[in-house]
Amino acid sequence: MSFDLKKLIRDNIRDLTPYSSARDEFSGEAKVFLDANENSLGSPLVKWYNRYPDPHQKDLKKAISKVKGITPEHIFLGNGSDECIDLLYRCFCEPRKDNVIICPPTYGMYEVSGNINDVEVRKAPLLERDFQLHIKQIEHLIDEQTKLIWICSPNNPTGNTMYRGDIETILNNFSGLVVIDEAYINFSRHKSFIQELPDYPNLVVMQTFSKAWGLAALRLGVLFGSAAIVQVLDKVKPPYNINQATQELAQQALDETGQVNDMIRELVSMRDALVKVLDTIPLVKKVYPSDANFLLVKIKDAKKVYDYLLSKGIVVRDRSNVRLCDDCLRITIGTEQEITLLVKALRDYSKK
Repeated sequence: MSFDLKKLIRDNIRDLTPYSSARDEFSGEAKVFLDANENSLGSPLVKWYNRYPDPHQKDLKKAISKVKGITPEHIFLGNGSDECIDLLYRCFCEPRKDNVIICPPTYGMYEVSGNINDVEVRKAPLLERDFQLHIKQIEHLIDEQTKLIWICSPNNPTGNTMYRGDIETILNNFSGLVVIDEAYINFSRHKSFIQELPDYPNLVVMQTFSKAWGLAALRLGVLFGSAAIVQVLDKVKPPYNINQATQELAQQALDETGQVNDMIRELVSMRDALVKVLDTIPLVKKVYPSDANFLLVKIKDAKKVYDYLLSKGIVVRDRSNVRLCDDCLRITIGTEQEITLLVKALRDYSKK
């Protein structure tokens, strides 16, 4: 199926003249900046934070490019992945006209952001037997006004990776954008889709610094797509959406990939060990396979267990009210001490 990005872009976005910041209106190096109405005397916190950050995050994108093997023009940075999600709606979906498809249970912001942008959200629930994509249902929901299909892989809250062949089937047969959210890909043994970008002009891949990189407080989401898609997003984003501290700290983290990989291995090891322990606890009905840094656990009287854990100062995520996740708790892999406290509490509850 042919893909034409120009047909996807909203008319007002296509015709938009983007905001031109002070830093956009010159090229080359400069020593004296008297263009952006900044406080030239500095800040009581850090002297150089009185200046606006690079609106294009050039140095950070170069650092990401080296790690990911993707050239900078294919990289867009958002104030968290949530900004990337919102911008995809705002650029490609006409309110009260277009629609998108999500595959619940999945990350909730796809639907919330769709509702905020007044875009119809159609649902193709995952297959109950293995939480995989329901290809026939997705195909049934697609029409001429379907602009985006959201696929979370590894999926939140189920933890599983979607079959690659199913995703490729959608990419090959859908004329809109296919957005694969790979927030948890570093914990998976499966390959990222970012290397497939040259083959699929309608492919968008999202990753994040919040999970494996351990920088959730910085709010840094990364979107990979064609240069044309990135250019559209750049037109619409706020001029200085990634602050200076985030850019600096993320670059420092990218210099420590060895340490990050060690942490990933440790978390995966603890995840696998926790599965074995949970299987020995009587109230645990099932631990679902996970390619993420969390486990979805079907548990007897999940809501009561959740409240009990809360009374012990332990917070997990109650997913019992989510489709296909009846009586399920989502448990993040914490530190060894935190997991020890969790297991003790579950065993104590089992004895009641």
